[in-house]
Amino acid sequence: MHYFLAELIGTAILVIFGDGVVANVVLNKTKGQGGGWIVITFGWAMGVFVAVFCVAAYSGAHINPAVTVAMLAAGKISVATAGGYIAAQMLGGILGGMLVFFHYRDHFAASDNADLKLAVFCTGPAIRNIPNNFFCEVLGTFMLVFPIFCMGTTGNTPTVGLGSLGALPVGLLVLAIGLSLGGTTGYAINPARDLGPRIAHAILPIPGKRDSDWGYAWVPVIGPLLGGLAATAAAVALHI
Repeated sequence: MHYFLAELIGTAILVIFGDGVVANVVLNKTKGQGGGWIVITFGWAMGVFVAVFCVAAYSGAHINPAVTVAMLAAGKISVATAGGYIAAQMLGGILGGMLVFFHYRDHFAASDNADLKLAVFCTGPAIRNIPNNFFCEVLGTFMLVFPIFCMGTTGNTPTVGLGSLGALPVGLLVLAIGLSLGGTTGYAINPARDLGPRIAHAILPIPGKRDSDWGYAWVPVIGPLLGGLAATAAAVALHI
């Protein structure tokens, strides 16, 4: 399987499970309605676990532009390869968001809250304070990428990608981030996971939807990218 297809499929799997668990919890008349934050964080963690397990052998399972940019900054992949990874991840995010909509279509129609419909696809802050929201996304992504460097080190050579770590540790790491740091912004920590489905929300015929909150959309894109770069800088400085 070519790395482009692997990253597209992996990111789509991540979003199907991740956006899917949000839909199950927040939309009306689902079996999981009202399941709460713990259910959502476990769903996202399991989405990461399955996605990494499925495509690690083919692409390293970045499934996240912040990880790809971090690996590029560390000199582990080329600019051309990074561009292909990011394009595939974005397409996978859009595809995953669209499939979640079609799966829960009747429940979108049965729900009146346009904010919750948007929340199925992308993150939004619990308290809208853009500077602090931005910091939270930077820190959350740093706590994703820096532990990846730490766990994936052999001697002084950071391992490329997530796959070599094993899928379960990465899923548990994302679970820890969601439980501990996710309450402020919804822990996007992944531009493709947020921007891809946000684009899907904008173009899909979702009944009773609101705007896609483009004024906030840059925060879960730029914040994670900077967090990933900061993690790379820290790993290099510490010779991890």
